[in-house]
Amino acid sequence: MFEYYYNEILRKTIIAFGTMFNNISIKHFDKNNEVLDVVKVPLAYGPTQKFLARLEQSPDLNKSTSLTLPRMSFEFNGLKYDSSRKVTTTQQFVAIDEVDGIKKTYMPVPYNMDFELSIMAKVNDDMLQIVEQILPYFQPSYNVTIEMVKRIKEKKDIPIVLDSISMQDDYTGDFTSRRVLTYTLKFTAKTYLYGPVTSASKDIIKKATINYLAGKDSTSTIRDVTYSVQPRAIKDYNGDIVTTITEDFDTTAITIIVDDSSVLTEESYIDIEGEQIYIKGISGSKVLVERGRDNAVVTSHLKGAPVKLITQADDVLVEEGDDFGFNGDIF
Repeated sequence: MFEYYYNEILRKTIIAFGTMFNNISIKHFDKNNEVLDVVKVPLAYGPTQKFLARLEQSPDLNKSTSLTLPRMSFEFNGLKYDSSRKVTTTQQFVAIDEVDGIKKTYMPVPYNMDFELSIMAKVNDDMLQIVEQILPYFQPSYNVTIEMVKRIKEKKDIPIVLDSISMQDDYTGDFTSRRVLTYTLKFTAKTYLYGPVTSASKDIIKKATINYLAGKDSTSTIRDVTYSVQPRAIKDYNGDIVTTITEDFDTTAITIIVDDSSVLTEESYIDIEGEQIYIKGISGSKVLVERGRDNAVVTSHLKGAPVKLITQADDVLVEEGDDFGFNGDIF
């Protein structure tokens, strides 16, 4: 417990929130309704008071040539647990890490992140242009997809909810010297926090063996029987085409001709156009097979059909809900 890990989820959510508002522009028109200029509204991270203080301390920023206003700022200012989205805390799920194999982690914990977006402008029309480019997307929420845990490529749609809007019209000095319109939009991002990602390989049952005795100890008719079952993939997941068939064969064929049999092995499984086939023997380019394994439908196949291997690489990619295939051995 309390080992070091850092999924950067809070940081990613803050970046995702700011990114939504970093491409807003306003236009100014002349009396003929021709566009005079297009101004991209700058966005910064920080409290509103910081920018208002700078305006007060720098009188030159009030010049008509200044682009200080309009501008926007946002701030992450609260984090709280959301019990309404709680899931079973001890439940785990597994995922495939392409580098390190199968990984597991506990179900995420729901937290709400509070954000405040401030919009400042001198002219009311500038403010209205900005606000109208934001509000229609929130009804009252807008989903942003975030990669929560990079190692297992876990992504979630995070709803960002618009909670409230407030407006303030401030004057500094007399009523003609300076005006600052400020709109404050408050949001809640319904995110999730994940714990550490650990190896799950040791927790996966790869083989089950049952031993039992039939008979009585006092007799010589005791039978020691062992059953062993091992789950495996019953179809090709990774699409590894190794060869092709060189002659057509129908549903009654038990021998197929392949272009290169050196890539195949006896007592293994192949996939030809969705039909699972068991290899019983190999002689040159001829392959003796058993058709329709694992309840697959036996169909005819034409020359050139791809032959795919079903190997251990497919076993680790078995999808959730797959009933597996079981090869039972008695020994």
